[in-house]
Amino acid sequence: MSKLTGAEIVIECLKEQGVDTVFGYPGGAILNIYDALYQHQHEITHILTSHEQGAAHAADGYARATGKVGVCLATSGPGATNLVTGIATAYMDSVPVVAITCNVGNSLLGKDSFQEIDITGVTMPITKYNFIVKDVNKLAQVIRRAFTIAQTGRPGPVLVDITKDVTGALCEYEKEVPAQIVRQSDTISEEDMERAIEMIRKAQKPFIFVGGGAVISDASEELRAFAKKIQAPVADSLMGKGAYDGTDEFYTGMVGMHGTKTSNFGITEADLLIVVGARFSDRVTGNASKFAKNARILQIDIDRAEINKNIPVDASIIGDAKVILRRLNARLDPINHDEWIAHIERMKDMYPLRYDKSVLTGPFIVQTIDELTKGDAIIVTEVGQHQMWAAQYYEYRHPRTLLTSGGLGTMGYGLGAAIGAKMGCRDKTVINIAGDGCFRMNMNEIATATRYNIPVIQVVVNNHVLGMVRQWQTLFYGKRYSQTVLNDAVDFVKIAEAMGAKAYKVTKKEELEPVLREAMELNIPVVIDCQISCDDKVFPMVSPGSPIADAFDDTDLKIG
Repeated sequence: MSKLTGAEIVIECLKEQGVDTVFGYPGGAILNIYDALYQHQHEITHILTSHEQGAAHAADGYARATGKVGVCLATSGPGATNLVTGIATAYMDSVPVVAITCNVGNSLLGKDSFQEIDITGVTMPITKYNFIVKDVNKLAQVIRRAFTIAQTGRPGPVLVDITKDVTGALCEYEKEVPAQIVRQSDTISEEDMERAIEMIRKAQKPFIFVGGGAVISDASEELRAFAKKIQAPVADSLMGKGAYDGTDEFYTGMVGMHGTKTSNFGITEADLLIVVGARFSDRVTGNASKFAKNARILQIDIDRAEINKNIPVDASIIGDAKVILRRLNARLDPINHDEWIAHIERMKDMYPLRYDKSVLTGPFIVQTIDELTKGDAIIVTEVGQHQMWAAQYYEYRHPRTLLTSGGLGTMGYGLGAAIGAKMGCRDKTVINIAGDGCFRMNMNEIATATRYNIPVIQVVVNNHVLGMVRQWQTLFYGKRYSQTVLNDAVDFVKIAEAMGAKAYKVTKKEELEPVLREAMELNIPVVIDCQISCDDKVFPMVSPGSPIADAFDDTDLKIG
């Protein structure tokens, strides 16, 4: 046992937890921690982002891509509040992040001191748990608890705020082995299992709907075996991408507002909907009273609070999805639904995804990325039309290969997250797909990528408008384009080059593939500015408040 300062204890606790990379931005209150970090820079890599929001998103991207806890650091006051959007993003999508902030000294708390903010009060609604540490003797245990809480059950962000005097105070420190994270199975009741098995056996038209919980629990193998055993088609949410192989014959695409017609119509026809780790977001269900109206619903989820929250269900099993599916697979005999599968196949033939192949478009960009990477890249997105195209036209074969803000819908998320993902998975090609509006929000992180030569590829789907908002203005607001036109003199190529990146402008289809190939071979930060039409739309679409069975595309609009 040795005496260490609070700052040194923070670093030792991070090393205990196996943390190899942190993202942050220093300031007065956190200086002691940064001084301690300096002594351990060969053990823990620190990435200095351009903005604290970038650090929070990088920690989030690192966590999503690796399955480990992401860590970000910020100083007191505005440093801490700049993390808020990133913490909220992680909270909505159940991402394990530990945010460590420092505050003014104990004697200055509550006195409106310089750069003082009650960050635990600010973040209470958007963290799984948070702490303020005012006693150095409690510091080590708090940090250990933060990592355990972030990973246990339904994961989520935890904030630890430490007063500056605590980081300088001395205390006995004894190394500990991190607590083992056990999969939640004690909530799985035999009664719930029996009821689920009975429902599955009776179903003639079963449909599986997969969400982010299946990715988090690493349930891909079990899910595939389950779908094959009960012969059921599989649709996913935006967060569920990659949990089930997007190239598999049973896969039908995304469900919801911009889901495929096959998924939306199929779920509407189904007599049993098996939901694995999805929370029935409003963007998935459309009109909730008419969602899966012919089906009994079986929900599998780790969080009891999600049961009957948005959609009433007929049965549920609470616990880790991987464990539950493994147990169901062990107890079920193969079930034949050839007729139902054939019907779904016919729908897939009738309602393929379509786009204009004569010009450069968002779907073409995404498909080209898919072909060149063979589905083996980590795709990160911002929020908007490009996000939906990335969900529709890239075939995600594996989990943790689409990183995107699903619940909060955070513009400016992608570039920081891509940097985090690349730091966590250095052997993977990491591509951030952004709209021009999103890219503007945090494009300063290109400077972060070039500072450390983090070879992320930034693709800007540039339509000179806020595309998704404009799409709604076109369809529902009489083409009144209020504050959605971005026609100005901003040159992303020049900006990227000024920050030290290699940059290209692409205006034609045939220019894209050679540029992408070169970008992948260079192994440096690259920005590709792709110019597309401002009037391109995301189809299919379900109007807000309508049932998903009312999905339409451009051909339906022409008919109407």
